[in-house]
Amino acid sequence: MSNALKVGVFVDAENIKLNGGYQLRYDVLRNFAGRDGGHLLRLNTYLAFDKDRAKEDIEYKKKSDAYQQMVRDFGWKIIVKFVRRYTDDEGNVTTKANADLDLAVDAMLQAENLDSILLVTGDGDFLQVVTALQNRGCRVELLAFKNISRQLKRQVDAFYSGYLIPNLLPYSYEPNNEWGEVGSCVRGVCTKWFPDKGYGFLRFIKRLDPNLWITDSREEDSPYESVFCHANELADGVSVDDLLSRETILDFYLAESDQKDNGKIATNVRLIHSTGR
Repeated sequence: MSNALKVGVFVDAENIKLNGGYQLRYDVLRNFAGRDGGHLLRLNTYLAFDKDRAKEDIEYKKKSDAYQQMVRDFGWKIIVKFVRRYTDDEGNVTTKANADLDLAVDAMLQAENLDSILLVTGDGDFLQVVTALQNRGCRVELLAFKNISRQLKRQVDAFYSGYLIPNLLPYSYEPNNEWGEVGSCVRGVCTKWFPDKGYGFLRFIKRLDPNLWITDSREEDSPYESVFCHANELADGVSVDDLLSRETILDFYLAESDQKDNGKIATNVRLIHSTGR
């Protein structure tokens, strides 16, 4: 009998799309969820679909159908949430395609067959769901990009920024990007910065494996790599306060180091996300 952990993944797709995860790659997400050799028992994503718009906009319907089929091809079960329109007393129309209840119920019902659950959302409404899942013996991990509930991040067993997962979000300006190679573009965080000296070190994930908890890149089994960065490579708007926060996400290119054999340095460092802004 296999000892592999039984894993379930539940994606609040609309929340993720509106909060930094537009064009999230479901094939990479699947690889991330199964990085520890777990058995991916449930792969659910909750997608919004506007029936009224589809009747009038043929192109929208075609793109939606093609996108759903692509996601299914990667082995995901799609739960479609139809967009609903509400008109207030002043005639203002709002649209909603809320998947919270469906996702919560599905996760709770399927928890008895799962060892670990990956929630892909930043919505604080799932706080009680996380607690209930943990009380049923499930390990609950969270992946999101921005506008993430702080309480939710504290409650889960592990949090991962989707920005930092290799290739989870495509680079539109680097379609053939080879993450981690010299000349490629990656996303990472600043681990050390010396304001008086004008340099520091940035860290990024170079590969997906079970040891994402080994954040010290000097360890042999660490999947992380650290690179030198000079202040001259910082784009306008990247402040020292940004660099001193581990929650700041940076985007940078990798170049060969002139000082260290097989070493790399960070160039063209730009700010992707900072909780302080």
